[in-house]
Amino acid sequence: MGFAWGPGDILVYETLYKASGASGSGCSFIHEIRKDEDIYSPILRKLFNESHHIFVGLQTIREELPSKSKKPQFVSISKNYRSVIRACMEELQQVAGNTLATQCGNQVSILLAIELIWNLCEVLFIDAAPAGSLLLHLLDWVRLHKADVDERAREVLQSETCYIFKITSALLVFCICFRQMLVKQGTLQPAARSMYKQMDTLLSKMPFYNPGGTQTLTEFDVKWRHWHEEVDRCLQDNSFASNRHLEVICKILLGDEDTLLDHKELLGTWYHFLVTRLLFCHPTVKPTELHYYAQSCMTMFLDSRSVSEPLDNILLAAFEFDIHQVIKECSIALNNWWFVAHLTDLLDHCKLLQSHNLHFGSNLREFLLLEYASGLFTHHSLWQLAVDYFDHCPEFGRVYLELQIERVPLETERKALKVLRICEQRQMSEQVRSICKIMAMRALRNNRLGSALSWSIRAKDAAFATLISERFLQDYCAKGTFSDLDLIDNLGPAMLLSDRLTFLGKYREFHKLYGEKRFREAAKLLLSLMTAKIAPQSFWMTLLTDALPLLEQKEVMFLSLQEEDVEVTKVELLRLALARNLAQAIVKEGTVET
Repeated sequence: MGFAWGPGDILVYETLYKASGASGSGCSFIHEIRKDEDIYSPILRKLFNESHHIFVGLQTIREELPSKSKKPQFVSISKNYRSVIRACMEELQQVAGNTLATQCGNQVSILLAIELIWNLCEVLFIDAAPAGSLLLHLLDWVRLHKADVDERAREVLQSETCYIFKITSALLVFCICFRQMLVKQGTLQPAARSMYKQMDTLLSKMPFYNPGGTQTLTEFDVKWRHWHEEVDRCLQDNSFASNRHLEVICKILLGDEDTLLDHKELLGTWYHFLVTRLLFCHPTVKPTELHYYAQSCMTMFLDSRSVSEPLDNILLAAFEFDIHQVIKECSIALNNWWFVAHLTDLLDHCKLLQSHNLHFGSNLREFLLLEYASGLFTHHSLWQLAVDYFDHCPEFGRVYLELQIERVPLETERKALKVLRICEQRQMSEQVRSICKIMAMRALRNNRLGSALSWSIRAKDAAFATLISERFLQDYCAKGTFSDLDLIDNLGPAMLLSDRLTFLGKYREFHKLYGEKRFREAAKLLLSLMTAKIAPQSFWMTLLTDALPLLEQKEVMFLSLQEEDVEVTKVELLRLALARNLAQAIVKEGTVET
């Protein structure tokens, strides 16, 4: 197999070799392998465009602001990123019914995992919720990412036989058990009804921490322990022994691990199990304690024969507050750089990555942004977004931009002008000259002399401007008229780029003066063109021919010679006489005698 690397893909072709090593007839097909297919998805392009605006806004937050005042901004920006992810996810789900169902389904799964990880990082790293509030944030995190929570909760609440009590995502387990128990029980007996009332009382007494309330975390902890002891007494005195379902619910309220694991199919994931266990056993868990509970829950929940998935390892690294391991695992597991680049940038602004530099010079944030932006540059329209990412990579961003900008295909002049404007705004003079030369050569090959001259002037390329000016003059000699008069008439100071361009501009000015019957000014300009030695030798005869009508005027057109130095005047008179004599000879030789 043979291959050739490209900036965003690989070209692969099959080869056939005989046993001796001599090549045989190869396959005629060349295959293109893209390493970042997501940038070609119309829906995911919206993700790239929207997140670009958020990224640029994040870079404007002033460094000198105190951390406390910046934290709400960072949390808000994180939520904005997640809202963009969720919007793309919902749009993908809507189109999943067409022929792209498999591809869209895969993309939805990836986006679900991305938002799950991002949301957890937001809770643990960016918002950095303290004890008490931490569990509430984790409950919201599970609720948002447990796909069937709302549906199951709705079923429970719509059941006519279900008592009304406070429902959170982690409480869903025993809500379902409670409903299943009621369905099986059928018509309740008066004796059983008192047990249900007692369970309902325990549920209604369950305390929840309110960060905005007057109750301190210590007071809440005391209140929760009292409630927990009351539930334990009910279990110990066999208050629900006659009803297996209520006894199961009582054990769940106590956070009994065996009971929870018996209902793992309702929990679904080990991290749901973790949050449920924290809710019923450790509601005031501290961030520094999370890693212990996360590791034990993952070990208990996963079958000893099963292998943990990449997502499990990423979430576990987050619970262990190992940011760099989260980024590393995500870089390996995910199919593009979007997630790790934007998350790392945000974490870097939060001052959480300052101690981690790479051995080859660039820090982790810049390395990931450079990789992401380089991928964008392979797309026909997203390359424009990449420019801003390079701009905010202070160490290597400009170098990458200079290399990548030269690879942008310039299919149209409009696109070339976009690229040129980007280069000019950043004083990238070499790239400006290169782009202008490419466009000038292309215009010249298509015989568009005006466009070619305009690009060569913009490139400040004297040699190329000279070449094109000579083409203009050759066309004039062949056709007797100039093309692109608007451009030539408005050269202004640009005509000084080269002698030949100066001659072209001044010679066109001579024609304008002559056309306006300003013969004396025209004669003076023509004489200066003859004596300035900037006219091409092949054009001398044309200049002499242009002088004939002026020399034949009744009024002398060259009075300005009298104002020159005597020696200069003699030389000019000699040249004029020679020119007149040559002109007359040409006329005489060209006259046909009759």
